[in-house]
Amino acid sequence: MTPASSIEQAHRICVEITRTEARNFYYGIRLLPRPRRDALCALYALARRIDDIGDGDLPTDAKLAALAEVRQGLHDLDTSSDPVLVAVADAARRYPVPLDAFGELVDGVEMDVTGRRYETFDELVSYCRCVAGTVGRLCLGIFASRADPAAPRYADTLGIALQQTNILRDIREDLGNGRIYLPQEELDRYGVHLLLDEQGNLVDKDGALAELIVACAERARGWYTDGLRLLPLLDRRSAACTAAMSGIYRHLLETIATDPAAVYGRRLSLTGRQKAVVALRALVGGRG
Repeated sequence: MTPASSIEQAHRICVEITRTEARNFYYGIRLLPRPRRDALCALYALARRIDDIGDGDLPTDAKLAALAEVRQGLHDLDTSSDPVLVAVADAARRYPVPLDAFGELVDGVEMDVTGRRYETFDELVSYCRCVAGTVGRLCLGIFASRADPAAPRYADTLGIALQQTNILRDIREDLGNGRIYLPQEELDRYGVHLLLDEQGNLVDKDGALAELIVACAERARGWYTDGLRLLPLLDRRSAACTAAMSGIYRHLLETIATDPAAVYGRRLSLTGRQKAVVALRALVGGRG
């Protein structure tokens, strides 16, 4: 049994990781009561570790080996001395955390590592469910919620909506890293061939890429509408956390839909003040 002092220290480490690395999510996470906040930070810290492996500079084989180590660590969770895993184990003892979702997250990151491309939107949804729907379901395990069999689906759907926003925001950055997430059949339909110019900016001479981005943004709005049906099932603080996190990404989506070219040369983000306003609105009962 891990000593209580070690568990407390493990949670402090995870909170600091989240505060430092979760530039968007932490605005929502900090609206939770401390026990749930600490538990969610533990889950975030492990999800971040998995994501960082995929985005790191290691060779492909080394990345796959590191992801395999994560899988083994989850299997040996209760005997681990790793602070992040200690905190995750404690969170799982306190709350109904679907730990299998971490395995799905690893599956999704492996798709990134091996350079998988997506022919159809349905294939992209499967990827988004692994890398983001899982996070929605993990969060739901920490939130205080009313029992409803639809809740996991709503949480999954909201995570997929956020990931669609990420994909649109990061087209340029992902292309520079050799990754394309927009479905090939949609690129072909709009006549888009993704290219960067000499300055590293996306090329869109005839506006076809902008048209595709607007269409993708409109589709993502529907996923938000469906996923946000989760909010009435949550208690006030959990709903505020969810509304704040999703609200930040919905603001980004609307910015992209209004001006698709805004993502051609830079990575969009809200200011700290804008994020704080979204969080405050969520806390007083808005949707961010």
